[in-house]
Amino acid sequence: MDDLDKKLTTLLRHNGRRSVSDLAAALGISRATVRARMERLEQSGAILGYTVILRADAIDLPVRGITMIEIEGHATDRVIRALGGFTEISAIHTTNGRWDLVVELGAATLADFDAILRMIRLIPGITASETTLLLATPRTTKARL
Repeated sequence: MDDLDKKLTTLLRHNGRRSVSDLAAALGISRATVRARMERLEQSGAILGYTVILRADAIDLPVRGITMIEIEGHATDRVIRALGGFTEISAIHTTNGRWDLVVELGAATLADFDAILRMIRLIPGITASETTLLLATPRTTKARL
């Protein structure tokens, strides 16, 4: 991925619905070049897809956090399946080091957030967890909210 591809993907991260004409103008290249680059990035797997960010994601779940989870033995797949049932969880990541999983979650209120954490901690196979509340997001490459 060269510098032009990086600039193109940055623009698309901030607005995946931006028109080819607008992208071309912002990058100072032709529409055909933008279209060809996007197709190449999609075919190579660099761009996996485009998504919608719902207003509800930004407003309805204002209390957000990251929970690190330690799992006993070989229960990782079972725990991931159990966590997949929580609508409040937006992402589950496997990781290395002290923690086995990192989970991104959100809730409408602190009380709701606390209730979700209590339910997560009851999942068989989870031996420890640590949660950090997210206070603000001054910068993200995922989307402009």
